[in-house]
Amino acid sequence: MYLGIDSGSVSTNLVVIDDKGKIISTEYIRNYGDPIVSVKKGLKNVKGEIKGVGVTGSARNLIAKVVGGDIVKNEITCHSVAARFVDPDVRTIIEIGGQDSKIIFLEDGVPVDFNMNTVCAAGTGSFLDQQSQRMGIKIENFGEESLKSKKDVIVRGRCGIFVESDMINKQQSGFGKEDIIKGLCDALARNYFNNLAKNKKIHEPVLFQGGVAANIGMKNALEKISGKKLTIPKHYDVMGALGAALLTRNVKETKFKGIDLVKHDFVISTFVCKECSNYCEISVVKENNKIIAHLGSRCGKWS
Repeated sequence: MYLGIDSGSVSTNLVVIDDKGKIISTEYIRNYGDPIVSVKKGLKNVKGEIKGVGVTGSARNLIAKVVGGDIVKNEITCHSVAARFVDPDVRTIIEIGGQDSKIIFLEDGVPVDFNMNTVCAAGTGSFLDQQSQRMGIKIENFGEESLKSKKDVIVRGRCGIFVESDMINKQQSGFGKEDIIKGLCDALARNYFNNLAKNKKIHEPVLFQGGVAANIGMKNALEKISGKKLTIPKHYDVMGALGAALLTRNVKETKFKGIDLVKHDFVISTFVCKECSNYCEISVVKENNKIIAHLGSRCGKWS
């Protein structure tokens, strides 16, 4: 078996595959600010002999040290590998996660260009979560609610704050929830393409990945704005982890510490290095009171 871990800002995803790439099990776990705890929870359910571990996501360097990762890759690489595995002809990947979104362009299965949005909340899963709670609708039903809309409502704004403000104005003006939600999905889809695609041609096949792919309202809005058909992979929510797992199949000897590491104590402390003007914030990772890593050094002094 081969294990892929995607440790992101909102969730940690784990995927176990066999040597053919068949998915044996998946785990989706909310981080709640502690990715190490999430990984340990996920590992409790991992069965079989693990011969390779791949790690991706924003916390990849930390988690790789914790579990003994063999391969550490960025999200662009892992999402591309997974998408190509699902559809060898894929040309465009739309990925919207909890805290960021990205678009990846491929030619002959190779990523040739990409763009990421990590500075604006509008369009991310967290923003949709907030709006669903504010409107009293479960996030699982948020997209379905948009399908009930009978009229077009334009929700304006290219920033999450202004989008929310305009939604509130629409509610106070008497517009129905379903129409406002559809307008929200349209606004976020416009923002996505304006911020990320930047007038670049989108070629089919297009795969829609990430947790937001579960929202049918967003899928419809993205298709309407782009004029392209979006395909949602079966395991859309764990594609980063799948890509990380696929990349480990050539590992000869794994560094994986084993499932027993769930019993280990991990503590992180920080300090500011003042050796130069960078003033790097260094994270010290301890496993059972033994230092296993220093993370955050720009010059490599603490590596």
